[in-house]
Amino acid sequence: MIDSVFSKAVIYPQDNANLILELRQRFGLTQEQFAAKLGVTFATVNRWENRRAKPSRLALQSIRGVLEQMGESGQDLLTKYFSN
Repeated sequence: MIDSVFSKAVIYPQDNANLILELRQRFGLTQEQFAAKLGVTFATVNRWENRRAKPSRLALQSIRGVLEQMGESGQDLLTKYFSN
């Protein structure tokens, strides 16, 4: 179990703002709706997209999990933002 947690270590994307925006738009969600999906506030998502803050490690794990759950439709964003 612990090995699987460490094998999915979060790689911090270079462009968090675009990742958040692209993912949110792919779902067709407002910032408020996307925030609710991730369990954060609207203001948090707004700050991420406007480059005033970066997602925490936990938030990035959640975002990556959402992309993984999307299957093939999220694979391009996983590759683009989370590849080494």
